[in-house]
Amino acid sequence: MATLKEKRTCGQRCQDFGHFIWNSDDGTFMGRTPVKWVYISLYYVAFYVVMTALFSLAIYVLMYTLDPYTPDYQDRLKSPGVMVWPDTYNDEVLEITYNMSDKHSWMKMSECLQHFLKPYNDTTQAHCNHHNCTPGKYFFQHKFEAPKHTKWSCPFYQSTLGNCSGIDDPTFGYKTAQPCVIIKMNRVINFLPNNGTGMAPYVNCTVLEGHENVRGHVYYPHNGTMDLSYFPYYGKLAQPTYVNPLVAVKFDLINQRHAKIQCRVMSNNIAYQNIYDPYEGKVDFYLTALS
Repeated sequence: MATLKEKRTCGQRCQDFGHFIWNSDDGTFMGRTPVKWVYISLYYVAFYVVMTALFSLAIYVLMYTLDPYTPDYQDRLKSPGVMVWPDTYNDEVLEITYNMSDKHSWMKMSECLQHFLKPYNDTTQAHCNHHNCTPGKYFFQHKFEAPKHTKWSCPFYQSTLGNCSGIDDPTFGYKTAQPCVIIKMNRVINFLPNNGTGMAPYVNCTVLEGHENVRGHVYYPHNGTMDLSYFPYYGKLAQPTYVNPLVAVKFDLINQRHAKIQCRVMSNNIAYQNIYDPYEGKVDFYLTALS
């Protein structure tokens, strides 16, 4: 009959653990001599140094092969989006509503446009973008000939927007029933709006609802065109002073002064029927002038 193993006390167990930590008889620490611990430490140090060097080398080779002037992801955006200012975007619909008799209301709209047009100031543009671009032609640049290894950008002057520039009328018409909105097409690197047709993209605004409330509208620049010289765009790093070409539209609201408007950028390569992106190629908004 097997004898029962004697149950060890807590003190004995602690004594055994201490003996495992340091065995004075064998001169071992946690079962290994100091020499073996040195060998093991050197092995892991060398192992992790090599792993770190290999990882660093892989990252260096990856970064070296990437072109800093080309975005990493270009397959998600085929056609540029379109936006409208004053910027009053919310979760569902875009509404530009102001009260002509409320100074705070219409000043909010005019100040928004003034802030948006600051980079387009004539003096600023003449200083930053002083290259003489050829109107009506694509501005291809295969080399970095501008200062600091960049490419030239064509100037777009605030005064080009005429009566909607805010120069002669700082209220942009929001003190009356003739407000101005500014249409901007988002940037897409190397995007060309037309395939060899030579026609510049232009903005076309139509009234979807409330036709009787809109007497008419006027485009600035003339015919609402975005000159071809602003294309292609080479990226923020290559063209740090680039500004988007703009089109301003001045509406004349009458009767109830409320309408739903769609402004679309017309061009061969700009889609506008994407049900998943309502701002691709066009923008719909409500324009209302209260009194």
